Amino acid sequence: MADEGATVLTAAQDAGIYIPALCHCPDVSSQGVCRLCLVRIEGRRRPEPACRTIIEEGMVVFTDDPEIERLRRVILELILSDHDFNCLLCPKSGQCRLQELVNRIGFDEHRFSRLEHTAKDLPIDTSNPFFDFNPNKCVQCTICVRTCHEIAGIDAIDMAYRSDNLRVSTFANKPLKDSVCVSCGECMERCPVGALIPKKFKHPTREVKTTCPYCGVGCGLYLGIRGNTIVRARGDDESPVNHGGLCVRGRFGYDFVNSPDRLSLPLMRAYDEYAQPSSVVEMNEEGRPITLPLVKREGKFVEITWDQAIRYVASSLAHYKGDEIAAISSARCTNEENYLFQKFTRVALETNNIDHCARL
Repeated sequence: MADEGATVLTAAQDAGIYIPALCHCPDVSSQGVCRLCLVRIEGRRRPEPACRTIIEEGMVVFTDDPEIERLRRVILELILSDHDFNCLLCPKSGQCRLQELVNRIGFDEHRFSRLEHTAKDLPIDTSNPFFDFNPNKCVQCTICVRTCHEIAGIDAIDMAYRSDNLRVSTFANKPLKDSVCVSCGECMERCPVGALIPKKFKHPTREVKTTCPYCGVGCGLYLGIRGNTIVRARGDDESPVNHGGLCVRGRFGYDFVNSPDRLSLPLMRAYDEYAQPSSVVEMNEEGRPITLPLVKREGKFVEITWDQAIRYVASSLAHYKGDEIAAISSARCTNEENYLFQKFTRVALETNNIDHCARL
């Protein structure tokens, strides 16, 4: 039983029936560009693209017969005839949809060898600071174009030129850096082949589900971890906040986590009883990771315990009340955390002197 208005392709996928497709992406509209999803429908003269054919009551669909298989092989061979075959060194190797289709559909080696192989030799666009565009690996599926138009709403790229010169291009064929591209990476995330690849590419060994720290929206994401280093970030498709979408900060802005210059603990000046704190550890070892709060004594930061830090803050606040206190919250906290902070400021500290760093 399929949903009303579903296509043959989505109905087949829901039923566990495999239909090959290269240009199909569930996040954007279907255009039937690749023609690899052709199926035969009883009572119709010619094969139909499954991704654009709406199911009907009583429709009989043949997804696999000798004629359909022959058509798919011919189409795949034509796609491969001008494709860059340096697959071993391609970062998308093992996750490339074109590789998967070759393995599933196969090709006629004798017929394929008779084709005139005209591998493209177009310049690679490396101008974008976060990802590269290699037009020689592009299969003209238009997923990136539809993503930029329908999801990002930027229209930075479109299909340009004609015939053998047809390609994805920015306005006036400018480099991506000089276009209106906002580097959100949504096109890169959906590219089925190795045409759009992040500059820093490593396969993660595990993933951690978390919340983006850059603003209060609270987008869900998965961080790909290799060793103790974050190597990639992808949106959480099941998150009710962003439904898998990320901005440029959420997708590419994670280098600060492992930065040696990162300040990961609070800094305080030493006063009163903490001017000569007991049980402190001098910071003599250069590069040693900081694991405790720091307090400044005699021009040098030294470590104190968390209990000492909390007692110091509590004893300092005890000398002030009401409008003598002001508080400022962070844009990197979630909306819920900022709500709790302003509630604490107004109820516990009894002051309305509260502001947010995003207004400064």
